[in-house]
Parts: sequence; C-alpha cells; structure tokens
Amino acid sequence: MEDFDEFVRARGDALLRYGYVLSGNSEDAADLVQEALTRLGDAWSRVRNKDDPEGYVRTTMVRLHIKSWRRRRRENLVADVPEHGEPDRYGDADLWSELQELPRKQRAVLVLRYYEDLSDQEIADILGISRGTVRSQAARALDKLRIKRVLQEAR
Repeated sequence: MEDFDEFVRARGDALLRYGYVLSGNSEDAADLVQEALTRLGDAWSRVRNKDDPEGYVRTTMVRLHIKSWRRRRRENLVADVPEHGEPDRYGDADLWSELQELPRKQRAVLVLRYYEDLSDQEIADILGISRGTVRSQAARALDKLRIKRVLQEAR
C-alpha cells in the first residue's frame, strides 16, 4: 500500500489539474480524483503493473465524469447569475472559459484529444460513441472556438 501512497503524493496534483480540465471546477475535480483513487486503491497491485498506471487512473476519471453528466443530462439552472466566476487555480483561465462554453461531450472530446493526446478510436472507446461522432464533435467544438475568437478579435 506504500506504493499507492507514493503514487498519490507524486501524481495527485497532476490528477487534480486533469480533473479540473474535465469538470470545470475544483470541487468536482477533487471528487473525481478521490472517487477514481478510491476505486483503484484496492486493485492497485494489478494497476501498478500496467504499462501506464496514471493513464489507467485518468481513464477511470473520464468514465466517472461521463457517467455523472449522463446522469444529469440537463443544465443546472440558477435564479441569480454571479457577477464573476470562480478564480482559475489550475491553469489558463482564458482557455478554460472558452472550453466551459462548449457542451460537455465536445469538451470531453477536446480534452481527451489535445490534453491526453488520444486517438479518435481511443476517445470513442472511452466515451462509448463511434469514431465518426468523435470527429464531428471535435470539429463542431473547434468551429465554435474559432468563431468566438474571430468575434473577439473583431471588437
């Protein structure tokens, strides 16, 4: 179990940042990391023998994130919109604000493609969708980001 504790100490912050990129807020990121590590803690002797134990943990986090948004398919509506968002503790605030405006599936595809550097087939397997859907979701997401960038530059 000491090996597992060492892994958590060494890679915990990176996993937390990854969870933040997936979920969009630090509380959900911490929940993703905690749930993934809890599930894998008992099986760590098998996981650590994999080629990429951190990749295994990240895949578990993605699956947990997808499971949660499939459960909550609807947007959470609030009566009062806050004046300012939560400060970005883990990375580029501009990047996150742009990604946050994308639908969850498009955001997940971009994170897996560009942050995790996964192939379309690997992304399709993780998300449980076809390779064509991965490509179309990525294209739509990138188009939205480009359009937004052009509009901002025109101002």
